[in-house]
Amino acid sequence: MLKKVIPLFVLISTLTVSTVTAAPANKYNPGNHYLDVQLLGINDFHGQLTTTSVMDGKEVGRADYLAAYLHQREKQNSNTLLVNVGDSVGGSPPISALLQDEPVITMFNKLGFDVGTLGNHEFDEGVDELKRMIYGGYHPKTGDFEGANFPYICANVVNKENNQPILPPYVIKKVKGVPIGFIGVVTTETPRAVLPSGVSSVRFLDEAASINKYVKELKKKGIKAIVVLNHVDGTTNKDGVTEGKLAQIAENVDDEVDVMFGAHNHEYMNGIVDGKLLVEAYSYGKAFADVDIKIDRKTKDIVEKKAEVVKTYHHGIKPDPQIKKLIEQNEKKVAPLINEIVGQAANEMTRTQNESGESSLGNLIADAQRTEMNTQIALTNSGGIRNDLNSGEITWGELYSIQPFGNQLVNMRMTGKDIRDVLNQQWQQGQTYMLQISGMKYTWDQNNVNGQKVQNMTLASGEPIVDTQVYTVTTNSFLSEGGDGFTKFLEMKNKEPGVNDLDALVNYVKKATKPMNTHIEGRIQKVN
Repeated sequence: MLKKVIPLFVLISTLTVSTVTAAPANKYNPGNHYLDVQLLGINDFHGQLTTTSVMDGKEVGRADYLAAYLHQREKQNSNTLLVNVGDSVGGSPPISALLQDEPVITMFNKLGFDVGTLGNHEFDEGVDELKRMIYGGYHPKTGDFEGANFPYICANVVNKENNQPILPPYVIKKVKGVPIGFIGVVTTETPRAVLPSGVSSVRFLDEAASINKYVKELKKKGIKAIVVLNHVDGTTNKDGVTEGKLAQIAENVDDEVDVMFGAHNHEYMNGIVDGKLLVEAYSYGKAFADVDIKIDRKTKDIVEKKAEVVKTYHHGIKPDPQIKKLIEQNEKKVAPLINEIVGQAANEMTRTQNESGESSLGNLIADAQRTEMNTQIALTNSGGIRNDLNSGEITWGELYSIQPFGNQLVNMRMTGKDIRDVLNQQWQQGQTYMLQISGMKYTWDQNNVNGQKVQNMTLASGEPIVDTQVYTVTTNSFLSEGGDGFTKFLEMKNKEPGVNDLDALVNYVKKATKPMNTHIEGRIQKVN
């Protein structure tokens, strides 16, 4: 994407956010001439073509506004490369998900993206569908698809049969004859975050070791300017300290790496760790990362780097007409289904959990699943709830945005002890995965060690749940296969499949007394 040269460091003052600059003294020689290169990166887009969010009291997001900003920044430097850092798809609203997320790849093609890597959600429908999205192919819902017209890379996911990477581990891009190596990796937490059956044919290798393996290979080829696209989390706090898993990886990565894009936790990151520039730009197109590097034309090495995280405020910029047209075309395709009114809500219901771990929307969804499957108890994962429900008319499209994964519901028989063991798996090695529940109540003590936090358990009626007694329980296929580390479900036998979670929610809302009124009820109570 080489255009007329305009000085790189002409930045629009109204867009400037915090900037971190690193110029290693041992690399910088003012006698050399430098090539200015601009890297524009997005992460965790999740198919949010039409989603407008609010940051700093202002509207941000939407694909057509994001596109306008990217075009604006490209005009500042003819030597611009566009990169995406995974989770571009998955957990998407209907305008993207109902069309197999193909509109997102089409958007990237139109914008001229240069390289991308995988996130955990690219594996939501398995490796074959992942490759169809990238390389093109036929899908029964959408027909033939051209795929991406730019390379996807991933160094740490290999086929179990031959230990070969499922995608090229890296790509070399030349800008004005100067080579830049890009390596991609995805978090090793992916098998916990997607249906295990979808990744049963592959292995996820250590991120740092995989990066170093291919840095060594790039160095043998004479490549000294190296950028890593990491679908791995990190954050820079208000004190300017950059931490998280990506920061740990940076400490263990070859120092020939200069820039590491991050992702996965939808946070802000812009800082230096072990001489490496780490940057992440929130999610959903609410912002993008602008990384500016200077490369010594003689040594081919990066001598300066700085980053800016730019929020895509709607005020003061017009949406890109090409991407706006793409949005409108896809809205027409899905409009008849998503605009169907299926119920009414008396109050807003959100994913936000109280101190105990309960949410009003979680209660609604768990109630819908228990009712649909006619069991005593339902347990569902909070991570599968992807949007809030506003008050007023409820459309099918809104419910789809809330439950977009289409997980199948599963019935099973569990003893009281089994249920207690599952609930105790909510706290795992510093991470918490609270389940939303229906048909029961329990208390938990944060002062107790992991595995012993859950205390008094009762049915909704107040009847104690007995360790030796058997109860009927509904969960979804993601949890049933041990997703989010809930391995206790793998021990359960005689599982009976049912409808998918979205259908259960739609059915429940249609049959509910209108308008619906769901609140946090104290189903989960933290006692200390």
